Amino acid sequence: MHQLNLIYLYSLINSSLAFIWAFLISVFAIPSIVRVSHQKKILDEPNGRTIHLSSTPRLGGLAIFAGLLSSLTIFGNLANGIQYVLAGTSILFFIGLKDDIVTVSAFKKFFVQLLASSIILFIGNIRITSFQGMFGIYEIPDGMSYAFSLILIIGVTNAINLIDGLDGLSGTIIIIISATFGAFFFIYGGSAFGAYGDLAICLIGGVAGFLRYNMHKAIIFMGDAGSLVCGFIISVMAMKFIEMQPVHTTPTIALGILFIPLYDTLRVSISRIIKGKSPFSPDKNHIHHRFIAMGFSQIATVFMLALINISLILFVIFFEKMGMHFELMIIIIFSVILTVILEMIPRLKKVPA
Repeated sequence: MHQLNLIYLYSLINSSLAFIWAFLISVFAIPSIVRVSHQKKILDEPNGRTIHLSSTPRLGGLAIFAGLLSSLTIFGNLANGIQYVLAGTSILFFIGLKDDIVTVSAFKKFFVQLLASSIILFIGNIRITSFQGMFGIYEIPDGMSYAFSLILIIGVTNAINLIDGLDGLSGTIIIIISATFGAFFFIYGGSAFGAYGDLAICLIGGVAGFLRYNMHKAIIFMGDAGSLVCGFIISVMAMKFIEMQPVHTTPTIALGILFIPLYDTLRVSISRIIKGKSPFSPDKNHIHHRFIAMGFSQIATVFMLALINISLILFVIFFEKMGMHFELMIIIIFSVILTVILEMIPRLKKVPA
């Protein structure tokens, strides 16, 4: 018992140091990045789709990645596939950084996402192998496993990227998601999955340091370098969480944890298709745009979306005994109700969708 307590104490101290290191690297790097960005005119200019009104640096991903990478390599466990996550993350970071400095075509970014995903799937062999009873499906064939896992990685990575449109929103949601996955990894992970708890802690530290300067009114944005890195890491944590199967409703718990980015991406894509537009065409119809249209301030919008995500997480965790399909049904019903509210109230206020 005494030895076990020492192990837990060591783990707690190590995790605390990992968070503090990532946080400090990020929080002290930002002022220099902001200064250089203004000097070199590496700025995100206001346009018809953005909410910010002044030119703002978009290289916050530099600080997040520096804090994450240095903390993980010093305090983290690089076993059980973490090295492949770092490899994929590094590739995405550099294409994202390039896009933040000079525009990169959507095709090139997608190709690099495929490359990073291939490292995870084919070299790291990190993928979804079972639906664990959802719709009566358990083990899935290898071909379906690779295809579904690829869609999950690309989808979640870009979903996180798409919610990066409001001061403090993406960072707040990333911290909520990472903290929830991290808690499960620390509690249930053991030697096979515990390393992903370290990954979550390092990511939280890096993003928390960045968030210090990104809340309204933000002096720096995350940029693609930050959002692609965070989204990619979250997608891998989601797959490892599902494969870990801490409870029998793991897939719906993952949906609850990822609710805000997944819901927003699906709603916006379906809405564009219904209107005859490309699902990739930019507009001001994201969930944060709708809340702003309903009269919420930026800070209130971030708070409300964080509250919704936390509420869904608590629901899927505490109602786990009700079963996977019951939870899925409630999530779908809630999504429909939320969609009706988002579409109807702004129109009643004569705000164009």
